[in-house]
Amino acid sequence: MSIKNCFSFCYVLKVLIGIILSIASIATIRIVYCYNTKNNCLNYNTPMVINTWAFTDATTKSWEVLNMTGSAIDAVVAGCTVCEQEQCDGTVGYGGSPDENGETSLDALIIDGATMNMGAVGHMKRIKSASKVARLVMENTKHTLLVGDEATEFAIQMGFKETNLSTIDSMNLWKQWKTNNCQPNFWTNVSPDPKKYCGPYKSNLLRQSKLESNHVDIKNHDTIGIIAIDHDGNIAAGTSTNGAKFKIPGFIPVNRSKYKLSKTLSWAMPKRVGDSPIPGSGAYAMNKLGAAVATGDGDILMRFLPSFHAVQAMKHGHPPKNAAQLVIDQIAKFYPDFSGAVIAVNNYGYYGAACHGFDKFPYSIANPEQNKVSILYTTCS
Repeated sequence: MSIKNCFSFCYVLKVLIGIILSIASIATIRIVYCYNTKNNCLNYNTPMVINTWAFTDATTKSWEVLNMTGSAIDAVVAGCTVCEQEQCDGTVGYGGSPDENGETSLDALIIDGATMNMGAVGHMKRIKSASKVARLVMENTKHTLLVGDEATEFAIQMGFKETNLSTIDSMNLWKQWKTNNCQPNFWTNVSPDPKKYCGPYKSNLLRQSKLESNHVDIKNHDTIGIIAIDHDGNIAAGTSTNGAKFKIPGFIPVNRSKYKLSKTLSWAMPKRVGDSPIPGSGAYAMNKLGAAVATGDGDILMRFLPSFHAVQAMKHGHPPKNAAQLVIDQIAKFYPDFSGAVIAVNNYGYYGAACHGFDKFPYSIANPEQNKVSILYTTCS
């Protein structure tokens, strides 16, 4: 090789090495920059809607609302309403999950991630549209949660009609439960033995039953939880449920004259309220971070505020899938037999789910990437 050719070759090699080093430098700078930015250079995958379980009619309705430039709140309420009307799996809406007295009551929650305003109803009877009432609690009161007859009275004042939430199917379910010695139930440390007999019960702390998870399966999972992100990037989340089957209603007869109560107040009414209407438990949303919803054994889940902690985990850099798994793992440390699931979505529309106690957990989603309503599955721990 002549000296001239050698110089030419060396020059070309030098240029190539320079180009390669330049590309590598740019890539390194971008990696460092993206790592230190809030969004890690992610592209938006919105608008989107995602909900617990294979409740695709609810997903479809929410997606339609978003594509008609509806707000995230509109989409969440619309999706929950579909499930309330269709009685999704008998765990949402009227005619499902009778309590120990054979009555059905409803819980619902709506959270606006843009303003952190929220509204909820718990143990609401005789009103079908729980999620719509929860929205009005958010929009027309300074309260967050209305419970029991007070929730019903508020709904009536807002124009909703009273109706019987029980159906032939729910009453037959309750009668079978009574025939089966009230099994399963939610009592513990009482007499007579709640594993063998119906009540009434009296406290018996000498029994000291060990901590147990409740019976929850694919048809007794309590909740639809929906997350929506609209065209403006606003995030909302919500839940709707008729609660746990055969929950304790908590009705205690009261002597009106003794306590100088109104004739209309013939009962003192502490009530079982599950995780669904509890902010941070059933659902949580913040525009700058994302949102999460939970489903499963509500009495266990609400002890850990799983939706709140999943959103906080994303705040600290965890991807949605990891954030959901962290929460599920924490609960399983204390209740290894519990059944439940968490869906998490960041503010860019990236999502993940984790579950425990089921074989697998289905959830429904629609976004620009899917371009249709799809059912996805995650394997449970």
